[in-house]
Amino acid sequence: MRLNDVRPQKGSKKRGRRIGRGIAAGQGASAGKGMRGQKARSGSGTRPGFEGGQQPLYRRVPKLKGFPQVNRKEYTTINVEKLASLPADTEVTLTSLKQAGIITAKVQGPLKILGNGELGVPLKVQAAAFTGTARSKIEAAGGSCEVL
Repeated sequence: MRLNDVRPQKGSKKRGRRIGRGIAAGQGASAGKGMRGQKARSGSGTRPGFEGGQQPLYRRVPKLKGFPQVNRKEYTTINVEKLASLPADTEVTLTSLKQAGIITAKVQGPLKILGNGELGVPLKVQAAAFTGTARSKIEAAGGSCEVL
């Protein structure tokens, strides 16, 4: 036996239906597609996921609870109480906090100041974001908040 002698077994290959070749062929006229309508026309039907104009499932689902935000912004967060140990009129940035040893964990993103704790020294804080309580506590202590 040689490679050119290999053939499929007799009866394993079936000829395809000849659709739309007259009424005697059994699939004439409407070619088995029923009567009119979008699926009976030539060309492709609808795109995958299309639901006839209704909001499709892949767009409905993320609005429900429990789905993560697609491009969620990650912040390196720190509370106001941690800044209280710094000397007065210090310029607080992400790099200065790392050098001071206040932030020791891996930096995930820009700095965000949270409002937990008390602050008694005036500081010049530069961060990407502040919570409302953090901003009010820094300014009440005589410091300033600058959004980068």
